[in-house]
Amino acid sequence: MTFQITSEDVDKRLDAFLAEKITDWSRAKLQKLIDEGEITVNEKNVKSSYKLHENDEIEADLIINDDERFEPENIPLDVIFEDETLIVINKPAGIIIHPGAGNQNGTLANALAYHFNLTDLTLENVDGELSRIEKIKSKIGIVHRLDKETSGLIVVAKNERAHENLAKQFRQREVYKSYIALAHGATRAEYGTIDAQITRDRTNRLRMAISKTGRTSLSLWKVRRRFERFTLLDVNIKTGRTHQIRVHLASIKHPVVGDEVYNGGRDKTIPDVKIRTAIAHLNRFFLHAERLNFKHPRTGEMMEFTAPLPKELLELLEVV
Repeated sequence: MTFQITSEDVDKRLDAFLAEKITDWSRAKLQKLIDEGEITVNEKNVKSSYKLHENDEIEADLIINDDERFEPENIPLDVIFEDETLIVINKPAGIIIHPGAGNQNGTLANALAYHFNLTDLTLENVDGELSRIEKIKSKIGIVHRLDKETSGLIVVAKNERAHENLAKQFRQREVYKSYIALAHGATRAEYGTIDAQITRDRTNRLRMAISKTGRTSLSLWKVRRRFERFTLLDVNIKTGRTHQIRVHLASIKHPVVGDEVYNGGRDKTIPDVKIRTAIAHLNRFFLHAERLNFKHPRTGEMMEFTAPLPKELLELLEVV
């Protein structure tokens, strides 16, 4: 949960601001989480009495209330690898990672609960990029996230030790994450670096934006294949910010095809009706987490995984 501070909230105490925004939590509970470092400002630990400044970014990793439960669901999982320590899944587009407001069913967490035969579950968010499904002594940790309409590789820890080890690898940027993106337009260069800070868009909370006051974000891209009006890119992200690839590519005028949030949706200037129709009917954007490399948390062995492009993206490439 992220908050971007605007001028109207300047000089408010951190705990008071959060108590206004998160009404299900007591101020005392919020103060405890601030003290424990579960709530940070600009990626730093601060006190509850911290006075807010304009453009401060608050990150709050909160445990969902104990009375919030979600049910295991028999949703098929495309399992790439599984052992006693972890499982790697090829997530299809259209599935969100875990339950939230208005999305209590049909999530990856529901599917995992069924896969591991877990019941009576609660969900916990920790360490910024983590979700934990809990059942008494059994802990299953989703170590990172993909947007709903992004497909590809997700690693899930099966125990607390693996969960903490993988989380540390992600925090220390030791994990290799590579995506395939189809971008509008023809890039001039064959490769490039996008080093642009990202923050929440002030005017649209569903969007992220480039800002000098945002969080450090680094993406490396190179051309895989060129088309007349599009470029297929390999994108390696060194950080894992919300919407990072989508906002970064949009910032260099090459938005992801099908991404209406960042102006990569329907393009009436494309003369070929067949291509326009194919993009309009895609029902997702063209972004796929193809490669994921990390050290096995138990053995230390380097694990390397690849997920092929899904059928709908391969079919679009045949058209463009």
